Amino acid sequence: MYTDFAQVYDRLMRDVPYAEWARYYAGLLDVSGVLPGAAVVECACGTGSLTIPLARMGYRMTGVDLSPDMLNAAQAKARAQGVRIPFVRQNMQALAVQRPVDAVLATCDGVNYLTTPRQVQAFMTAAYAALKSGGALVFDVSTPHKLLDTLGDRLFTLSEEDLVYVWQGDGDGRLFSIHMDIFAQNADGTYTRIQEDQRQRAHTLDELTDWLQQAGFRDIRCYGDRTMEPAGINDLRWHISALK
Repeated sequence: MYTDFAQVYDRLMRDVPYAEWARYYAGLLDVSGVLPGAAVVECACGTGSLTIPLARMGYRMTGVDLSPDMLNAAQAKARAQGVRIPFVRQNMQALAVQRPVDAVLATCDGVNYLTTPRQVQAFMTAAYAALKSGGALVFDVSTPHKLLDTLGDRLFTLSEEDLVYVWQGDGDGRLFSIHMDIFAQNADGTYTRIQEDQRQRAHTLDELTDWLQQAGFRDIRCYGDRTMEPAGINDLRWHISALK
């Protein structure tokens, strides 16, 4: 996953308001007692589109992802913007840090890509171990309403002069599969075909809360999509924070 796709990922995600997301995450960190200057690890950081603005806000960021191609793109972006961030290849289920950190983030559906309860529990346990006492785990998930009711069995297309993108979603029980066909134009006028298959799981709030408690977390708070209001079943995204 995310090998050839890393080449076009940022272009396909260019309409995502990452600056707004970063400000919101900074607010969640603040409410959790994690202020600029704190050491923060972002899991599933992708190409660093949230890691970099959070670093600019003063957090001592480390980016973690399983894809070396995404990490290479993240490092190049950070270097181009004059931001120094270590990017490390790790599986978020086995997150390990040299010394305890103030916060662990898992952004942009990272937890949805953990498609079994055991995988989510492994991540939460690893995040708990990585945190200082009083540290915060903050993450988001696409909701069951979004994955199964809104995106399930949907087809989206994008056609531009040098890029054609076909996105097909398919819901099956609690699992949501995505197939992408991308044709990207090369410098010589030829096209490269990139095929990407992904799976996500629609976790419920009850499940996430139970797993956090089992991992040892306290003061668990669930918010709606980029709001400080309580999470609701019709939200497209939930943001969740918990303290060690």
